[in-house]
Amino acid sequence: MAHPIIIAVPKGRILAEVMPLFAAAGITPEPAFADEDSRALRFATDRPDISLIRVRAFDVATFVAHGAAQLGIVGSDVLMEYAYSELYAPVDLDIGHCRLSVAEPADMAAKDDPRGWSHVRVATKYPNLTRRHFEARGVQAECIKLNGAMEIAPVLGLSSRIVDLVSSGRTLKENGLVEVEVITQVSARLIANRAAFKTRAAQVLPLIEAFRSAVEQARAA
Repeated sequence: MAHPIIIAVPKGRILAEVMPLFAAAGITPEPAFADEDSRALRFATDRPDISLIRVRAFDVATFVAHGAAQLGIVGSDVLMEYAYSELYAPVDLDIGHCRLSVAEPADMAAKDDPRGWSHVRVATKYPNLTRRHFEARGVQAECIKLNGAMEIAPVLGLSSRIVDLVSSGRTLKENGLVEVEVITQVSARLIANRAAFKTRAAQVLPLIEAFRSAVEQARAA
């Protein structure tokens, strides 16, 4: 029997949203997979030809790009940040919706106009995406890479602005920040390793179609 197809899935908020899609695609993970407290990283499913790994969102793209996993589920923000040529993103899963935005302290925003910026200092998890966005507008961006706690950066003077994911905006508000510009809308995508897409097409293509069908069912419901 061929090695099982490995699907990389991110920890965190997308996990709960992806479970109904797995069910609709005919995949039932072992119970521990949905348990956020489980320290396990690899999980079985009811199908011997499919296993799952649960890793950090940014690492999903790396595992799939390097062929350690054949398929993955990851936000479009991660794909834009890394721009791996080895990845193919055939399905927008229509889950994990949020936006990537520029935010700054409310008192600064009250007298600030983003159209007048020529140079910005930004704390972000997304230095490549952020730099490209500002370069396209003719703005020089000095990006400070942080992996979390972005909202505290302006308070402590590390940067005047941040670029981060926003869904409800509550975290920004609680830290005295406001959105001043939306860079891009974000949703989760099913991604495939390009080599596996060709060499293991008999296993990979039916799974892609199963997820595509699951998304269509969810939209129709």
